Amino acid sequence: MGNLVHNDSLDSLFEAILALDSMEECYDFFEDLCTVPELKAISQRFKVATLLLDGHVYSDIVAQTGASTATISRVNRSLSYGCDGYKKVLARLDSGKEKTDE
Repeated sequence: MGNLVHNDSLDSLFEAILALDSMEECYDFFEDLCTVPELKAISQRFKVATLLLDGHVYSDIVAQTGASTATISRVNRSLSYGCDGYKKVLARLDSGKEKTDE
């Protein structure tokens, strides 16, 4: 992660997230931590990343998610020039799905 956001407070937050054990605990923690619009924005960005990596075009993504083209562009920039965070997580989720499908 770039030095622009790396700090002790963020480290503590990420440690807290890594300590969560279940989907229900995630819901409880994030509902306490974030507002509903913040959660919707974060989940929308994640969905946009998924669709971009699946090869969808902007117009399809706008129709499916309601995301602005600015949001889609920002996520696309992260996919192209970021730290590969979206790609790492989505690859792990895909590999987990493959294991359960076997």
